Amino acid sequence: MSNILVIDDDLEACETMVSLITRLSYNADKAHTLGAGLTLAQSTKYDLIFLDVYLPDGNGLDILPEIMSIPNPPEVIILTGKGNPDGAELAIKGGVWDYLLKPTSIKDITLSLNRALKYRKEKQGHTTHPDPPLEGVIGISPEIQASLKLANKASRSDCNLLITGETGTGKELFASIIHQNSGRGRENFTVVDCTNLTESLVESTLFGHRKGSFTGAQTDKAGLVKAADGGTLFLDEVGEMPLSIQKVFLRVLQEKQFRPIGSTKEQASNFRLIAATNRDLDLMAENGQFRRDLLFRIKTMRIHLPALQQRLGDIMELTTFKSNQLCNDFGLKPKEFGEDFIESLNDYSWPGNVRELFNILERSVIDAGSENTLYAVHLPRSLRIEVAKKHISRYDNSAKTAAAEGDPTPLAQNIGRQIFEDIFDRPLPQFKEFKNEAVKTYLSELIRQCDSNINKIMQISGLSRSHFYSLLKKYNLSQ
Repeated sequence: MSNILVIDDDLEACETMVSLITRLSYNADKAHTLGAGLTLAQSTKYDLIFLDVYLPDGNGLDILPEIMSIPNPPEVIILTGKGNPDGAELAIKGGVWDYLLKPTSIKDITLSLNRALKYRKEKQGHTTHPDPPLEGVIGISPEIQASLKLANKASRSDCNLLITGETGTGKELFASIIHQNSGRGRENFTVVDCTNLTESLVESTLFGHRKGSFTGAQTDKAGLVKAADGGTLFLDEVGEMPLSIQKVFLRVLQEKQFRPIGSTKEQASNFRLIAATNRDLDLMAENGQFRRDLLFRIKTMRIHLPALQQRLGDIMELTTFKSNQLCNDFGLKPKEFGEDFIESLNDYSWPGNVRELFNILERSVIDAGSENTLYAVHLPRSLRIEVAKKHISRYDNSAKTAAAEGDPTPLAQNIGRQIFEDIFDRPLPQFKEFKNEAVKTYLSELIRQCDSNINKIMQISGLSRSHFYSLLKKYNLSQ
């Protein structure tokens, strides 16, 4: 019997849904907040979740990555009382089964429910073993795990693939790992950097040339398309490919044949295409900056890589991995991390993403030398200045919010009394122990005074959502 969860703050609608599901002979659970729903979803094996978008403690779409990161994740049907085209787009990109507008008829709910469960049954019937791990990608956050699941599917396919994401998110790394785990893994992984393709040399670079075909062509030369024969052709920053060559490359992609400059005979190349870009190719196609027909060809499958700011839960793991690697390369003992060091990394904006993190870690390890611990002082001044300004801004905003509500320091007063009344009733603890107690007390009081409302928690504390959840996990607290 299938297990179904309904997450909806509309009590009447929720009871109606549960009653319908029970009448259809399925097991039904319910939750009225985001936090309670996510707790149930992570502790119980559900086949399907009905998820409302607008909930008292946050937006339902925000927890989609966490739901999708659950082993054998349930299908998800989004419910919302407001028409929101952007929300529908985000939901579909997040991997949901369906998107229903409330009020929804019993017939539509039943139809969508039955289709989702039928699909799930067929999908599980064809799954004989779990996806193998893809080595080389560091991270356990729901966001990067969702990308890894798609990468696993891509490695079992031979279709054209488009990888999108900001600069420094690891697009070439993903492309290389997908190639290595594919049926073409023993053949060449040929990289073409489209940012360096000048219009005068692009055809020669891609397709090669015959001796004497132009000034300077003193010998025959094979192009990169031929070098990728049997393997994978990786077009990095494909959005920079000149329009003049896009039409020619489209034909090569369709026919898997090309003609070197100066040759009268066509040559064949059986390659798998993986392209990557940090640009919005759909928008470029609308503006006539990229051929729409080529875009359709290269994005048979698409994987989006999250920015580091969207996966701050991976900061510690990435930092540990890279620091240990650097220390090994430099002949140093592994470093420990001061709390101020990790806090600064968590609070920085990371415009350069993982690439910037690794560069900064290399600089910090070099700066620390033989010192055992990395502290915030080992970080670049520009990073520390940004973090300091952010802290000051958060403090000012928190003070203004509290003052607007009529009491400038109620949270601080309550926490202060609770900590110090307790601490002077026993021998003084070590500073680190005291700090941990203070943070845990702060978080508990923060959750209580905000009634677990995640938006209010974010506003008052100045914490990012991912940092807040990582602290809950660290101090074994529940929202």
